[in-house]
Amino acid sequence: MNFALNKILLALLVLAFALGSCRDERRTAGDDEAVNDTVITQAQLLTMKRGEGYTLAIITDPWNEGRVLQRYVLVPADEELPTDLPDGVVVRTPLRHALVYSAVHTSLFKELGCWAAVRGVTDSQFFNDPDVTKGLENGTITDCGSSMQPTVEKVVAMQPDAILLSPYQDASYGHITELGIPIIECADYMEYTPLGRAEWIKFYGELLGKRAEADSVYEAVVARYNAIKQQVAQSSDKKPVVLTENVINGVWNVPGGQSYMACLIMDAGGDYPWADDKHTGSLTLDFNQVLARAQDADVWLIKSFAINSLDALRGSYSLNAEFEAFKRGQVYGCDTNAPHFFERFPFHPDVLLQEYYQIFHPSQRSGELVFFKKLQ
Repeated sequence: MNFALNKILLALLVLAFALGSCRDERRTAGDDEAVNDTVITQAQLLTMKRGEGYTLAIITDPWNEGRVLQRYVLVPADEELPTDLPDGVVVRTPLRHALVYSAVHTSLFKELGCWAAVRGVTDSQFFNDPDVTKGLENGTITDCGSSMQPTVEKVVAMQPDAILLSPYQDASYGHITELGIPIIECADYMEYTPLGRAEWIKFYGELLGKRAEADSVYEAVVARYNAIKQQVAQSSDKKPVVLTENVINGVWNVPGGQSYMACLIMDAGGDYPWADDKHTGSLTLDFNQVLARAQDADVWLIKSFAINSLDALRGSYSLNAEFEAFKRGQVYGCDTNAPHFFERFPFHPDVLLQEYYQIFHPSQRSGELVFFKKLQ
């Protein structure tokens, strides 16, 4: 593709999308409809309001209190644009040609029966889904290169009707912002509770024209999650102290006390050493800080593709053997390459909660664990 043709394609695509979308300035979360949530009950970073001929979705900025990250006005593609739409990026639904940056969200497309809408991905080397591999091989899915700097020519050629990516603080998305393509900032990973993140499936259901299916999935997740919490509440078992993750290159990242991973541990009947911490993200600690607070932990949970035995854990850092959980053989590992852990649990926290509950309360175990295995 030569330079002149690139410019023509870019200009045409920008014009096409400019006619159907606009980017609103970042507003305060108190503006008009932002407080009139009629759809969302658990998520704290997402509000949705259904109007006449459209759905308004408002994403709260996780990094700037009181600010709006983005506003989306979702309008069915087979209907005319209403004349009184609220401010926001207009997105025609259902999506038919999407560029999706994360395997978490491609998995969601598949679950909602919209796999054909996945037409492009970035960072393809991190996708373990065989359907992605097959699509890349047969050309039905375009490899658009790095998520940090996608190949603009490939993005233009695939003509996506939206780009789904995970935002980060002070994010800059490069030249794709100049194409006029709606950029869906998927901030679900910044939610504070498991059910809050899972509820974002309603937003993706709206994008994909699968409202009823998404609502059904979420209601089932909530029912199962709350049933497990009720079992925990009725249990007389002692709460085990639970340590997570492991030191890597001198750094140990543990979930903050207000994070959804910490919430999962406590909802499953675990006692979390950093429960008094107020952070919603991860804490960056060194080995001695973790040892001082969690040396006597009863259970140790590790997510890694490399550590699959106690010997491997000791080999990665000899002082790991100082933890009581190691000495008693109560270390559980999740091979992140094998069970599609990161793709499944964000929108199905009930599955991980059940797993934690059975690990923390062995007397309640029934059948094999899905994600974690005891290290031998």
